[in-house]
Amino acid sequence: MSITIENILLIGSILLFISILAGKTSYRFGVPTLVLFLAVGILSGSEGIGGIYFNDPKLAQFIGIVSLNFILFSGGLDTSWKTIKPVMWQGISLSILGVLFTAVSVGTFVWFITDFTIYEGLLLGAIVSSTDAAAVFSILRSKNLALKSNLRPTLELESGSNDPMAYFLTIAFLGLVVNQDQSIYSIIPLFLQQILIGAALGFIFGKLSRIVINKIKLDFEGLYPVLAIALMFIVFSATDALGGNGFLAVYLSGVYLGNHNIIHKKTIMRMFDGLAWLMQIVLFLTLGLLVYPSHIVPVIGVGIFISIFLIFIARPLGVFLSLIFFKMKMRRRWYISWVGLRGAVPIVFATYPLLAGIEKADMIFNIVFFVSLTSVLIQGTTLSVVARWLNVALPMKAKQKSPVDAFMADDAKSFLREINIPEHNHSVGKRIVDLQFPKKAIIAMISRDDQFITPNGNTVVEANDMLVVLTEDQETMVGVYDSLNIQAEVQENLD
Repeated sequence: MSITIENILLIGSILLFISILAGKTSYRFGVPTLVLFLAVGILSGSEGIGGIYFNDPKLAQFIGIVSLNFILFSGGLDTSWKTIKPVMWQGISLSILGVLFTAVSVGTFVWFITDFTIYEGLLLGAIVSSTDAAAVFSILRSKNLALKSNLRPTLELESGSNDPMAYFLTIAFLGLVVNQDQSIYSIIPLFLQQILIGAALGFIFGKLSRIVINKIKLDFEGLYPVLAIALMFIVFSATDALGGNGFLAVYLSGVYLGNHNIIHKKTIMRMFDGLAWLMQIVLFLTLGLLVYPSHIVPVIGVGIFISIFLIFIARPLGVFLSLIFFKMKMRRRWYISWVGLRGAVPIVFATYPLLAGIEKADMIFNIVFFVSLTSVLIQGTTLSVVARWLNVALPMKAKQKSPVDAFMADDAKSFLREINIPEHNHSVGKRIVDLQFPKKAIIAMISRDDQFITPNGNTVVEANDMLVVLTEDQETMVGVYDSLNIQAEVQENLD
């Protein structure tokens, strides 16, 4: 069956529906959703029961880039600075040095056991050097497990920020394969350019995006997520055009926006959470359709050796070397190394050699697909077991909500206060979004001139307004008074 304009919506919606049902089933058995989504794509492909013919690496790469933008931006929005600050340098070291050490060790091993040149081996190593935490946490949630100490934020930070490094290494080593007269040292200026420009523009565009979202006045709440999508693609494309790493810029701009007050923030975050899931499913389905199972069979032998080396030697080596200067218990280092799942990102990066037309592009793609699949099957299905074995797991009931989870939750607010705004209070004339209100507090209503107003972030506070504020606890209510600079009423209202 060929995909046409007439049947693409029907085929796509059916595959999407089947993937969602498969994902729901996977929670019961602890199988990563990635495997189910890929399986649906493979079974629907030209060599599966669906018989859908799809052999367009360029389109698959485009879908992959678009999907990664949504996934990384959503991950940035969900990243709490308060949570990752204690582990920031560990996460950055894992994202840069850990990825580099993993890529170099795998590449050298591939060069040693195959007829690949050293640059071809390093290219394959770079492609499989990044991790995918989406499948990790879906399994941990399905097993009602939480992780001790700062393991979860460390893994979240690594998974959100290591894709740009893997992308850079893939492009750099691909360039060396195509232009073998170049020196390996030529990638150093490219690295500095990509990382420095990408990081700088990520924060600059994040700040500009916040200004645009808060200053522009749209008539409909539903347009704000659309505006955020437009800004996200501007960040990526502009950074890429200026020679920076677009993926890094998108992630950092998401982190910036997620940790600042913006209009309709909860609506934007919920929309991107749903879009990130949609893009993951679409991405996995596309990659599943692109692969030919009969082409995987010839590389199973070498693929097994590479998978074993990656899981048991290269990943632990990368983790231990990148964390050598940090204090961390040995069992936690081992667990971080075990959570080195390879997911859809390496398969997307494997399309770059295909489009470049290098000699071993097909073999690289098939090996990467096999390595990613075995990594998820071996590590993904044993995450909860290894967590208990290494004594790094906690019951879900013992897990505290992260700042992002608390912000997004619709829990009942048990504390209600009516706060009168004096005439000369600093909040008079300011919009609610500019008040630095605690994230766990909401202004449910404003009483003004014998009328009741349902506020939003754009609502301007006026003198003598009566704010009806709801919070979860007294500590948050104290933060509300602090943000309004109304100290005199704190004891009166809380005693």
